[in-house]
Amino acid sequence: MTWKSLAPLPDREGFASPFVGVAGGALLVAGGANFPEKRPWEGGTKIWSDRVYALATPEGSWVEAGRLPRANAYGVAVSTSAGIICAGGGDAKENFRDVGLMTWDGRTLGRRALPPLPRACAFGSGALVGNIFYLAGGIEKPDATTALATFWALDVTKPEAGWRELPVWPGAERMLAVAGATADTFYLFGGVALSAGTDGKVQRKILRDAYAYHAVQGWTKLADLPRAATAAPSPAPLTADGKLLVISGDDGLRAHLTGPDHPGFPSDVWAYDPKTKAWSAAGDAPISRATVPTVAWRGGWIIASGERKPGYRSPETWWMSAP
Repeated sequence: MTWKSLAPLPDREGFASPFVGVAGGALLVAGGANFPEKRPWEGGTKIWSDRVYALATPEGSWVEAGRLPRANAYGVAVSTSAGIICAGGGDAKENFRDVGLMTWDGRTLGRRALPPLPRACAFGSGALVGNIFYLAGGIEKPDATTALATFWALDVTKPEAGWRELPVWPGAERMLAVAGATADTFYLFGGVALSAGTDGKVQRKILRDAYAYHAVQGWTKLADLPRAATAAPSPAPLTADGKLLVISGDDGLRAHLTGPDHPGFPSDVWAYDPKTKAWSAAGDAPISRATVPTVAWRGGWIIASGERKPGYRSPETWWMSAP
């Protein structure tokens, strides 16, 4: 894989889970959440952002393009020929059903409301397969103790028709899975299942199972991931020969560590080959990242901002391509 560092976002901390997409040929990063003053274990407060940044070329610098209708993070975005469709997300108080089309012409940021999601949803996983925007799982409320077992579809050429509810994958409900897409198939890798502990606090189980959805054939269970993974860059970047990459993400093995003691998320990369239906090791990334979206841009894939370890964001922007 080839990795290149682009201009960092003009924010000292960077953001977890902003909306990231391509509109008017430019790369856009919108919203997200961070701890701008103190780390969470120091009593810091998480702040949600409404700022939108644009990068016209890989050699350029970010400019502030405008603002979202309200501060938002942990939603899902897909890039279409008409602009970026941003779905769901939330803030400290509630998760949203909002869906909108974001446009950028180099000077003006535009937004048009689209039919809302069937339910409020943040931390879901989505990707575009052909003209269909698929969105799987997530949580309905910030304090949810169970993730959603939901699978929705929107035809981006006819968004006014609204979202369709489809059968769900044959596994546990989940959030923060890695989505993926090939020409005709949607993929769902890993994620985290939630449950209420005896003390009422949320318990997390990081998952390894994997599934594929085809509009005609329905869901198929795939070989498990080589390791548990949640919140890895999503959707999974595609290699030139059609493999889907699960890059970094949280494996849960360091959950007992906080703050400076946490070494960061694993940096290994795993490739799923739809032809052989098998996983293989694909080297290591130069970064540790979680809760970060990806988008195809300028012949490669962008990983912009995200978490480098719990409580720490990164303003870095990376471009990656794989043979």
